[in-house]
Amino acid sequence: MNATIFGPEGLEITDWERVFFREVQPLGFILFARNIDNPDQLRRLTHSLREAVQRDAPILIDQEGGRVQRMRAPHWREYPPALDQMARASDPLRAHWVRNRLIAAELHDVGIDANCAPLADIAEEATHPVLKNRLYGYDVETVVAAAKVCADAHLAGGVLPILKHIPGYGRAAVDSHKDLPRVDAPGAELDAWDFAPFAALTDIPMGMTAHIVFSDIDASAPATTSARMMEVIRSDIGFDGLLMTDDLSMAALSGTVAERAAASIGAGCDIVLHCNGDAGEMRAVAAASGDMTPAAVIRANRALAMRKNPVNIDIPALEAELARHLG
Repeated sequence: MNATIFGPEGLEITDWERVFFREVQPLGFILFARNIDNPDQLRRLTHSLREAVQRDAPILIDQEGGRVQRMRAPHWREYPPALDQMARASDPLRAHWVRNRLIAAELHDVGIDANCAPLADIAEEATHPVLKNRLYGYDVETVVAAAKVCADAHLAGGVLPILKHIPGYGRAAVDSHKDLPRVDAPGAELDAWDFAPFAALTDIPMGMTAHIVFSDIDASAPATTSARMMEVIRSDIGFDGLLMTDDLSMAALSGTVAERAAASIGAGCDIVLHCNGDAGEMRAVAAASGDMTPAAVIRANRALAMRKNPVNIDIPALEAELARHLG
């Protein structure tokens, strides 16, 4: 398999994509708002993507609730931002579990089996607004507890959680979609604070990197393309799950998409995530990423083996419970 996850272009798989995906064999796919109209259409798309590669490939989405959710009303539930819900709920952790269990049920229903959540970044006063209200709390203990609840709820719903943004994006005061964040805090301080939630969550099967420079560790490259930061993630933090990049198209990274892909794999990422659906870029990224390493294949197989049939739930009862928690 190719060391990639690709985002298709539109609501249906194109003839070009069908041939390309079958030939290249990306590990899986990721969906965005451009790929989503209604439940029946979405089920057809997820089926077509798996049919193209002739296997039960993982299909990812960003469905955090709040501002970042690709599946929206009127067909799917809307949720408050996670940080707001944690502050508002009468029982924050139980409400967080219910919210994420309902999200998992919606995803599983349309053939999506991996979600880019939980977030284990710690909210700071200076955290950029693009991220801040998506987070779970302002301290290590709260963030770890909420991230565990989120991951457990997804697994109970037959959906794989993806831990982000390793090794921590909370100090970023700029948006990595548009620029490269830099953090100058000392390494010891990062270990004790920013990296600590991720070190407590190493049992989550998949993770996503942060496009951010930690200058005390490697001032020359963001974590995604830094071999030194990959060593920190694997050895110091102890994360041995399948590690994918954040989207290669983000402006925090430099060079062509092919150069970004090669640098990420060379640094030690298992999988490259390319999201914008551009055919020319997908060809270049596939060629630059190459086949998955033996270690990446082992990690992927271990993660995918955690996909289980959902535990049955009473959805109306959970909806009513969440409403009670939120007053």
